[in-house]
Amino acid sequence: MNAIGIIPARYASTRLPGKPLVDLGNKSMIQRVVEQARLSRLSRVVVATDDERILDHVRSFGGEAVLTSADHPSGTDRVFEAYCQLDTPADCIINIQGDEPFIQPGQINALIDLFVQAPSTQLATLVKPVETNEELFSPHMPKVVLNGRGQALYFSRHPLPYQRQYPQEQWLDQHRYLRHIGLYAYRADILAEITRLPPSTLELAESLEQLRWLEHGYQIQTAETTVATLGIDTPDDVERARQQLDGSGH
Repeated sequence: MNAIGIIPARYASTRLPGKPLVDLGNKSMIQRVVEQARLSRLSRVVVATDDERILDHVRSFGGEAVLTSADHPSGTDRVFEAYCQLDTPADCIINIQGDEPFIQPGQINALIDLFVQAPSTQLATLVKPVETNEELFSPHMPKVVLNGRGQALYFSRHPLPYQRQYPQEQWLDQHRYLRHIGLYAYRADILAEITRLPPSTLELAESLEQLRWLEHGYQIQTAETTVATLGIDTPDDVERARQQLDGSGH
């Protein structure tokens, strides 16, 4: 299985400019993401950036990077441009978030395994059991419902399903809710197809790109993880990440 990992990394960020270059324990955030990804079974790990500062930095620590357009509407589009630049066939491409320095190699391998087990898999992502009401009702932590084959039926920022017969504080006791972890994998031909799709009504309503794929009839297979990721979007998130590193000795 030839699986390539591509890490989209934009310099501009409304809440945290230069986010990929933020220092986390004497290493940049993007270096930590690259190092974690290299511990998986990926055959190649490439950073896709729109900024030469990030490009030069990644190359300075021995990483591979390509320069992509600054005009991409989504990380998926940036990943596809980077993949085309590589000119290397792959069985699947993994889109690894550039702002999650604690991504686990096992999470990446779990997605690779879905393509090993079923080469017909079109798209894949991770889900994690919801453990608290804070998670369940947070619009920043999208929820997902699956069919009996582990394929996504729908993603929402609202808890799904809605349990009309129970008060909300009892919902977690009545149903095993799942939240979405934003690590994506694509079969190469499917990646090319979905980048040509227009935005869908469901996607615009929920502001969740993966709904575009579902609305156009694509299947998204899921693998379950028990590990929560820590995305970094604000200066407060940076402090939490540094504290986590201090506690782990890394």
